Amino acid sequence: MDGNGVILNIKDLGKTFPKGDQEEMVAISGFDMEVRNGEFICLLGPSGCGKTTVLRIIAGLLPATSGSITLNGEEISGPGSDRGMVFQEFGLFPWRTVKRNIEFGLDIQKKGEQEKEEISKRYIELVGLTGFENSHPNQLSGGMKQRVGIARALASNPAILLMDEPFGALDAQTRNQMQKELLRIWQETKKTIIFVTHSVDEAVFLADRVVVLTSRPGKVKTIHKIGLPRPRDRASQEFINLRKSILDELEQQRQGV
Repeated sequence: MDGNGVILNIKDLGKTFPKGDQEEMVAISGFDMEVRNGEFICLLGPSGCGKTTVLRIIAGLLPATSGSITLNGEEISGPGSDRGMVFQEFGLFPWRTVKRNIEFGLDIQKKGEQEKEEISKRYIELVGLTGFENSHPNQLSGGMKQRVGIARALASNPAILLMDEPFGALDAQTRNQMQKELLRIWQETKKTIIFVTHSVDEAVFLADRVVVLTSRPGKVKTIHKIGLPRPRDRASQEFINLRKSILDELEQQRQGV
């Protein structure tokens, strides 16, 4: 991490995908972003603008075509335990219990049984799943499954938590509750979070900064610093004004203004 607290540094990132017949689709071009230690960043933009692609490159699941990306000063060249990923689809192993799902990364790290026991217990308590340690995913609600996903990602003690629309499949009431739970977990763990969402309301509720991307090829268009104190009141005039400003910006992009 450098002197001004920057943990993640992305410079001139580009990503192209083959389309066939020697054509290429440019998903990201000239993408620049710095993320400070402990920040909560939301990536927002038109559908297909490359938000998830950026997240997957940070995770090391996709190689960049051009540019550079460093975490704590080290070039990212593939997956690593310093990055935890939470997917929209939950991605839990149906044959593993809650406890054993959370311990998956610890198994890969070859942690001892006592250490695994201590770590999984800590994160089961953190995400509010005490009493469900021996339940299987098919016995859990959608919100509970995503709590397991968050606990599994945190159990490996990553430097940064990457979240790809993790609440997109949940009903509105559960989604709002999970947003509050995530903020509580973030404040307790002090983890750096990059969170992809299509919801302006969700972004303004959660983020320190909302990074708005352009239409494809995606690059940073504007960055909105959300200075509202937490917990945030969605009905306050300040919240409504911020949400409207970002919605207007996205609508102008859609209309090509």
